[in-house]
Amino acid sequence: MLNYIWLGLIVAAVIIGGCTDNLKAVADKSFEMAEYAVMKTALPLVGIMALWLGMMRLAERSGLVTFFARALRPLMRLLFPEVPQNHPAMGAMVLNIAASMFGLGNAATPLGLRAMKYLETLNPHPGTATNAMCTFLAICTSSVQLIPATAIAILAANRSTNPTAIVGTSIIATTCAAVAGVLAAKSLEHLPIFRLQPGSAETSPSKRESSEATVPGGSSERIPIQESASLKPLSRLGATLMTLFLLFFAYLFVRSAFPAALQSLPRPFAPVLTPDNLNRTVFIAMLDAISKLSIPFLLSAFPLYAMLRHVKVYEEFVDGAKEGFEVAVRIIPYLVAILVAIGVFRAAGGIELLSQALKPVMSAIGFPSELLPMVVMRPLSGSGTLGIFAELVKQNGPDSLVSRMGGTIYGSTETTFYVLAVYFGSVGIRKTRYAVLAGLMADLVGIVASVIICRLVFG
Repeated sequence: MLNYIWLGLIVAAVIIGGCTDNLKAVADKSFEMAEYAVMKTALPLVGIMALWLGMMRLAERSGLVTFFARALRPLMRLLFPEVPQNHPAMGAMVLNIAASMFGLGNAATPLGLRAMKYLETLNPHPGTATNAMCTFLAICTSSVQLIPATAIAILAANRSTNPTAIVGTSIIATTCAAVAGVLAAKSLEHLPIFRLQPGSAETSPSKRESSEATVPGGSSERIPIQESASLKPLSRLGATLMTLFLLFFAYLFVRSAFPAALQSLPRPFAPVLTPDNLNRTVFIAMLDAISKLSIPFLLSAFPLYAMLRHVKVYEEFVDGAKEGFEVAVRIIPYLVAILVAIGVFRAAGGIELLSQALKPVMSAIGFPSELLPMVVMRPLSGSGTLGIFAELVKQNGPDSLVSRMGGTIYGSTETTFYVLAVYFGSVGIRKTRYAVLAGLMADLVGIVASVIICRLVFG
């Protein structure tokens, strides 16, 4: 599927560019996007990848990944029956989904790539996506997110009277998208065209439980399905320290979400009251506090817990961080391929042409034509969609129905082709099977749900 889409974008860009005398722009954009893929996308990922893969290593060695997997075992077993219950892929996927929900994009991507690496160790035919991979990518491309922070920032910058009004509509729309993506993946995996051929079925439970596996890139390492061999239970002192640590972050949460409740405390413990933190709804205040505290909490909780369980935190962090550069380099060809195709198609005028072609149909069913360029761009480019959304808000006003629809769409969908390129590219997957269709189905449902819900709430 991705082969035909990529070829279609390239050929369409050349044909459209030739017909509109934009071939020079197409050629220039190809070089620009190739450089962008490497210099502005892959290389900046190295540091972020190193940081979070190091933290992920500590979470694995300390037993936290196993704990998270066990906590959500019923749901994860329902979604991923092919993955063994105690496999680290379960915990990695849980952490990725949680990071995505709270808008922690810098943490979500490395955690997701780690999960893909573990899923690849269960793959009997490297290069072909498994059912578990496709389902996981359907969840990732549905952009499960509680706070559409970027869309809210655009509305606030344009002086919206209530920029957070789209939080509720985005949560409903992104939930619809996630459910649709999972249902699409589970349905498509049974179709004959996508069914794994005889002899390429998922590995048997006994083989899957094996902790010895070959990882992408040809190297072999022992997958830490079990906790670190040096792991020891928390002592009474360790449990006390962790309790105090958690209570400290609980205090920071209350301080951020409910500042008025702590005004009786002496300074500097009492928070400063401002119109911004007093005029927020309880739900928004709680989500905002979680988003602000999540990264500091993870950066300190993982190494502290690992140290208290006698894990060599510095050594393990460095071992995990080493993978950051390797993964970033591995995804470069895939990024170049997809970003160049999207860039030249846009430079040739393909987005505008496609929007004009769809306009009569969309208008006939009551879909706002102003949203079409953004809808067409969304699966292809995050930065392009953001630019179109910002222009949409300027033209129609930040509190208009169309702007709130656009913000809800932005917060409930994802750049499907970019996500597929990065995640599958990190483990060398070339045959994506039905992952593209499931991701696009999630996007479609998210878009339709956004329009319907916004009409009901704001119409």
